[in-house]
Amino acid sequence: MDTRSNIGAAAPHQLAAEAGLKRRSRLRIWAQKEGTAYLFLAPYLILFLIFIVLPVAVAIGLSFTNFNAIQMPRFVGLQNYIHLLTADSVFMQYVLPNTLKFSLLVGPIGYILSFLLAWVLAQIQRGPRTVLALLIYSPSLTAGVAMQVVWVTLFNGDPSGYINSLLLRAGLIHQPIQWLQSPEYLMTIMMVVTIWSSMGIGFLAMLAGVLNINSEMYEAGYIDGIRNRFQEIIYITIPAMKPQMLFGAVMSVVSTFQAGAIGVQLSGTNPTPQYAGQLIVNHIEDYGFIRYEMGYASAISVVLLIMIWICSKLVWKLFSEKE
Repeated sequence: MDTRSNIGAAAPHQLAAEAGLKRRSRLRIWAQKEGTAYLFLAPYLILFLIFIVLPVAVAIGLSFTNFNAIQMPRFVGLQNYIHLLTADSVFMQYVLPNTLKFSLLVGPIGYILSFLLAWVLAQIQRGPRTVLALLIYSPSLTAGVAMQVVWVTLFNGDPSGYINSLLLRAGLIHQPIQWLQSPEYLMTIMMVVTIWSSMGIGFLAMLAGVLNINSEMYEAGYIDGIRNRFQEIIYITIPAMKPQMLFGAVMSVVSTFQAGAIGVQLSGTNPTPQYAGQLIVNHIEDYGFIRYEMGYASAISVVLLIMIWICSKLVWKLFSEKE
């Protein structure tokens, strides 16, 4: 009985030891095959977790609280979301319609313009193409400075403003127009400036995509019946650069939804005059950094995140490769 009990007691320990050896063996094999790749990815993954995942998780958590950035957050459940959708008249009457109008017009126009400019530049020689590409791309790098120095001066409400000066001299107006303070013109000016500065990374990706298409595909297309440049774009160029088109579309969606600072920079106030240029990003800054209602601002930011996610999913379905 004692011998059998000793054997029975030793068996579980032996099985556990063998299982441990198998796990260590599998871990060693995984480290040899994939460990190096994850080691190279580790800096990006760590930064992504710290600066993307963690802030998003904190914002989602704060959206369920009442937090003024001084006292400890107080849990209020869905109260912020209910107030946003049922009691925030500014959000429902001005901010949400302005954001949808701005995004649905600026996003597609800027995206189509990026593709057309990239395609046109691909048709010219390398030297002029490089210079023109830099000129087109540069506004996206200097948008903040350009708005303060160029656009604000251009649409200055004084008679010395360039637009007012030209119209006064031509006799089209009899007194200067307050372009950047007028609800009638502010949104249109915001759209023009945003489209002007929207030729960024997406534009460069599309240009690279057009330039990397194999010329033999065009030759084969003309043999198969393509007759003009429009058919060439539809049947060869766009299908051949779907990854770049997808990247440009996602960047366009994100940039247009995050372009709230432009209205404040042009008008100089937040909220913008009569909420004419008030977008969701401005609404977040108004409650978060002016009123210090961080919990409510977090709820608005979560709604913005959901809107961007939905639009990105639609773009992905439209441009992703079909199996």
